[in-house]
Amino acid sequence: MKYDKNQAHYVVITCIPVNEEGKYLIAKRAEKEKAFPGLWTVPGGKLEVLDYALREKDTSAHWYNVFEDVAKKEMKEEVGLEVKNIEYVTSMVYIRSDGVPAVIVSLWAKVVGDSTKVKLCHALTDYKWVTLEEAKNYELIDGIYEELEILDRKLKDGGKMGEWKKSDGDEGLFGSY
Repeated sequence: MKYDKNQAHYVVITCIPVNEEGKYLIAKRAEKEKAFPGLWTVPGGKLEVLDYALREKDTSAHWYNVFEDVAKKEMKEEVGLEVKNIEYVTSMVYIRSDGVPAVIVSLWAKVVGDSTKVKLCHALTDYKWVTLEEAKNYELIDGIYEELEILDRKLKDGGKMGEWKKSDGDEGLFGSY
């Protein structure tokens, strides 16, 4: 693939919802989706100018908490849930089929209220609340399992998130910042 050094990036925010039982929400993409049809993932979507431009700036020139606001919006739109306490997991770049790169920022958040009231958007066909071990039973988009590993480690031992690293099924694969 040929790369254009001046190509602008899409910015995509994904978020791993965590319920009161400490399980993670994964959702299955519809077969009609262009990217990763039929695979399991976590909710997310593109950052758009209207996600911040219509609200008042937080300083004379800046909007803050833009990623967090997109995560909240996408949770509501894609799975009908509200979230709080949004935190960083990792980031990556993905080259779309049209050649446009997308910077993806992966976050996680606690679900507010009843996590059984999931309402899927048209782009998703199924959902499951899973433990890390249960997530192995689903055909996840490549890299999602490792994101769940990073978060699981953080939640279980309170340690640093660490850097993403391809899993080989063993524990202790994470670098540190």
